[in-house]
Amino acid sequence: MYTNSISRRGFLKSIGVGGAISGLSILTEKDFAWAQISNEPDTAESKMPRVPNDAVLINANENPMGPSRAARIAIADMADKGGRYDLDGETAQLTQVFCDQNGLKPDYVSVYAGSSEPLHFSVLAFCSPTRGYVCAEPTYEAGTRAAKLVDAPVRLVRLRDDYSHDVKAMASTDVRVGMIYVCNPNNPTGTLTSYKDIIWLLDNKPKGAVVVVDEAYIQLSDAVTVIGKVTEDKELIVLRSFSKLYGMAGIRCGLAIGRPDLLAKLAAYGINSMPITASAAARVSLQDMNIVPRRRRIIADIRNNLFEWMQSNGYKFTPSTTNCFMVDVKRPGQEMILAMQQKNIYIGRVWPIWPNYVRVTIGSTNDMESFKTAFHEVMQTKPKVMGIADNMAHKPFSQTG
Repeated sequence: MYTNSISRRGFLKSIGVGGAISGLSILTEKDFAWAQISNEPDTAESKMPRVPNDAVLINANENPMGPSRAARIAIADMADKGGRYDLDGETAQLTQVFCDQNGLKPDYVSVYAGSSEPLHFSVLAFCSPTRGYVCAEPTYEAGTRAAKLVDAPVRLVRLRDDYSHDVKAMASTDVRVGMIYVCNPNNPTGTLTSYKDIIWLLDNKPKGAVVVVDEAYIQLSDAVTVIGKVTEDKELIVLRSFSKLYGMAGIRCGLAIGRPDLLAKLAAYGINSMPITASAAARVSLQDMNIVPRRRRIIADIRNNLFEWMQSNGYKFTPSTTNCFMVDVKRPGQEMILAMQQKNIYIGRVWPIWPNYVRVTIGSTNDMESFKTAFHEVMQTKPKVMGIADNMAHKPFSQTG
């Protein structure tokens, strides 16, 4: 196991980012989801509003099924051991199970409390004022926010017309690139980038750049993982999360998979002991061979039913294969968010490049029936402000701010 022989503060000072990292707040999907609903989309952390107990929460890509029965039993069984540290090596057991299932050696896997930590740490480790950050637009924003901490130039590359990552555009830049982020399936669109395209990016990326592929939603789709490429010692880190299909968003467990030297660079920014409850719940979730196909089918059935309804009503949406999608509401998205909130339905946020679109999470059958009723009612009303033309142009490789 990697151990840090110098203090975290001392290490950060030695690489010149101590000031930036001292105020680091690891932003998660929860923070972005609730910040915009609170009308504070630019705050560092969300302020949870008071939400009625009967509210429909389809704003944060959570899984209302929660942890599996086996995971809940494992959590309960761990409770009596909670007064001690990880005496039984629960985190090591989780690592070994994942490695056995994916043909990896244990030093190629690091366990974190969710996948947001290793995403942030990857940006901090590989980006700087002279090494830029490249990602799609729209995509999950946490990496872009982290890049600001180290004043890294950011290039946002518009998704292709089929909503996949434009890997050739992402690889084409004269500016030095430290990290390229690919969320596959993508958040917020729920759409896929092909395995072939990601492999092309790995083979054609700028020299020295690290590709980080975020597979937080991959179990919800039929996408092909790129974990196998890690064993070829590529400049690649793959992120996994137990927050989505496995329903453990509040329990916090995720993985970073990559070459040991790359993972060591992330660990320098901090890696804490995992709660034994989270490690045990994640382990038994992996060992349940039925949970992925069963839950994927349940979520797909609810999603497909909703999409059939939306198509029959003429609503435009992204062809998602996961538990979230974007829908064109023909008005400023924030107006729709507030209108739905008045009907006790909490939907997701807006991305600046698509100001008339909002993200919606696939919830339970009852959640989506409530969504249909409220959404249709709001869409029948006249917008308070006419929709804004979407800015679909590529943005230059420049400082964010």
